[in-house]
Amino acid sequence: MRRSLPSVEQFVQGIRAADRVLLGQAITLVESARAEHQVLAQAVLAQVATPTPNTLRIAITGAPGVGKSTFIEALGMYLIERGKRPAVLAIDPSSSISGGSILGDKTRMEHLSASEKAFIRPSPAGDSLGGVARKTREAMVLVEAAGFDTILIETVGVGQSEIAAQRMTDLFLLLLMPGAGDELQGIKRGIVEMADVLVVNKSDGDRNTLAQQAQGHYRNATHLFPAKSSGWTPRVLTCSALENKGIAAVWEAAEAFKMETEATGFFTKNRQIQAQYWLKESIESGLHTHFYQHPQVRAKLAELEPEVLAGRLSPTLAAQQILQILFPK
Repeated sequence: MRRSLPSVEQFVQGIRAADRVLLGQAITLVESARAEHQVLAQAVLAQVATPTPNTLRIAITGAPGVGKSTFIEALGMYLIERGKRPAVLAIDPSSSISGGSILGDKTRMEHLSASEKAFIRPSPAGDSLGGVARKTREAMVLVEAAGFDTILIETVGVGQSEIAAQRMTDLFLLLLMPGAGDELQGIKRGIVEMADVLVVNKSDGDRNTLAQQAQGHYRNATHLFPAKSSGWTPRVLTCSALENKGIAAVWEAAEAFKMETEATGFFTKNRQIQAQYWLKESIESGLHTHFYQHPQVRAKLAELEPEVLAGRLSPTLAAQQILQILFPK
């Protein structure tokens, strides 16, 4: 016998009371593809969303092997010591292919995951980056409503998921490795330009000198990039997440970023721009789903696709005929 789901009111009360079980269930609803689950999830989101939550949303990215999990745990534990309540979420569209997710193995953050003052949620497996990113953004709204004030969004590496992460966070933090030869090799210039804070991790033992050299290289590189619209000058730092060194300086930079951008009005304006983007993205996603699920569209597509593949009909003309079903001239 299937257990009935909590009501909207029960979800809302539980989330506001930081009930971790109900919070987890609400995020599961957000991630679900079932229509009835989405109706309930959206009703909950509508009631718990805070117009201007006093939170800091940080995207954390870096190439595989750079030590993201160790860094996030060190930063999360530091935040807890300062009375903060961190939540860790992920954007990982690769999980639908690999069968896993960045945060699937919570044992890599055993201290942070054991803390009642933190919340860690593995990424959902999704068919598209846009879908996974939307679910992550809605999960972020829920954890903020539950009182978590520092949201750490982890991404899979360097690529399109970083752009999605930037569009839902306030600060973009790029984690780097020392001593990888050419320090800019393998890191796209666009990702470096996006970063508000660059942190060379694993600055410990014999790698201290290499980390300082990498720090100098990146400082020189950031000076060559165009000025940021935020007015913020990117900071390049070193740390050792393993030895818990330099974490305080990273957080000080994050706090300075928030203070400076709030003073100029950029912080609020940026969140408004992001909300506008996600509004349009959600509309486009809804139109896409509705269009391809329409029975006449599916029938017409099945009829015309072979003609296109055989070269008897141009893709543009076929598309026009299909679009006319829902959008007649």
